[in-house]
Amino acid sequence: MSGGKRVAVLVSGGGTNLQALIDARDAGQLDGCDLAAVISSRDDAYALQRADAAGISSFVVPRKDFETNRDMTAALTEQLRYLNIDLVVLAGFMHILTEEIIAAYPNAIINVHPSLIPSFCGAGFYGLHVHESVLASGVKVTGATVHFVNEQPDAGPIILQKAVDVLEGDTPEILQRRVMEQAEWQLLPRAVALFCQDRLRVDGRIVHILED
Repeated sequence: MSGGKRVAVLVSGGGTNLQALIDARDAGQLDGCDLAAVISSRDDAYALQRADAAGISSFVVPRKDFETNRDMTAALTEQLRYLNIDLVVLAGFMHILTEEIIAAYPNAIINVHPSLIPSFCGAGFYGLHVHESVLASGVKVTGATVHFVNEQPDAGPIILQKAVDVLEGDTPEILQRRVMEQAEWQLLPRAVALFCQDRLRVDGRIVHILED
């Protein structure tokens, strides 16, 4: 759909969370949102094919073209401003963004993380590493968190969380899939829709969800 707040999705790989947003859009669950752009840090990311199939403009800002994350962040921020983006969604974006983009989009960058923050998060906790650590710890419940992005990894105000059971016999791969299906793919479209409908109010570390 067109109209509404313009959303850019930043990706680096397969784009399963991007697909969850596309499916939600097609199901009419992203009222007020325009999935305006997909920006990848790799030119071979499968997420770019998902964007093309869904009719979403795609762009590549290759990490390998820049000496530092700061240089890449500056280029990304310039691209986002050029596209008049209102909300930035990190969906499997595998690079640390520096403060320039945080300053340009305060409380307007959303990330999904595959654990119940503040557990199993921060530097080094990404992808399968998260689920390996969950299983090694012996916890019985994990889940996913959608949060606003600030200067510290996985430390911004929490928007939504959902718990997922850890089951006997889980491998990191099996657990990863369950967390995606039962939590990430549900939470991310919901958080994006709430943002686009102006139903999120940030008060320090607390995110209030306003009535429709």
